[in-house]
Amino acid sequence: MEKKSVKIMPCLDMQNGRVVKGVQFVDIRDAGDPVECCRAYCRAGADELALLDISATVEGRPTMLAVVAKVAAAATVPFTVGGGIGDLAVAAAVLKAGADKISVSSAAFRKPQMIAEMVKEFGSERVTVAVDAAVNRALPSGYEVFIDGGRTATGADAVEWIKKIDGYGVGTVLPTSKTTDGVRTGYDLPLIRKTKAATSAEVVASGGAGTLEHFYEAWQAGATVLLAASVFHFNVIAIPDLKAYLKGRGVPVA
Repeated sequence: MEKKSVKIMPCLDMQNGRVVKGVQFVDIRDAGDPVECCRAYCRAGADELALLDISATVEGRPTMLAVVAKVAAAATVPFTVGGGIGDLAVAAAVLKAGADKISVSSAAFRKPQMIAEMVKEFGSERVTVAVDAAVNRALPSGYEVFIDGGRTATGADAVEWIKKIDGYGVGTVLPTSKTTDGVRTGYDLPLIRKTKAATSAEVVASGGAGTLEHFYEAWQAGATVLLAASVFHFNVIAIPDLKAYLKGRGVPVA
């Protein structure tokens, strides 16, 4: 079977209207204006973009729609918006503001039926469920679900949750390893493999990219969307170089 082309997805983590990047969900530093970042990544050859309002859920507010609209106006590739999407009405507003897809995490965990409602209302291809997970050897899969921007442990097994998500027919699952996020030592490959085995949805690799090889390893593990933030924001890796490298290793590049 022919493997699906991989897509490169820079992630704009946003706080107070600015793009930021942390390490293991903390130690946040500024990385620029979201609209300027969007334009730069579109010019550089990004296949998709993610815009995550990382403090919306914790602050108990919806996503900043004005920022979504500005980024949508600048984007020339599909982009996914997450953070603060707690119900169908907010999701619809985010899509109306110009997002192509929505990503839900904490609210979906608390109200799983919401996933089914969103898939029915917007179509599976427009719904991503993000799963923040950390290593917990006491659980069957070895991973625990965290919510509220990685701040709250749930005690739930991450792979069991991903299987449940799959049952709702979502188009994309985005697991981020809290253990590897921002540390640039490589993606959490066991988490990607276990996610791939648990779902028929497209799998996004997220959390930990630091070298060109890390992206290749994530693809080998089963991810077809390769998401990264700090290596792109701080010019460690250029998207054209990454695509050339992957192509050179036989990876079908979008």
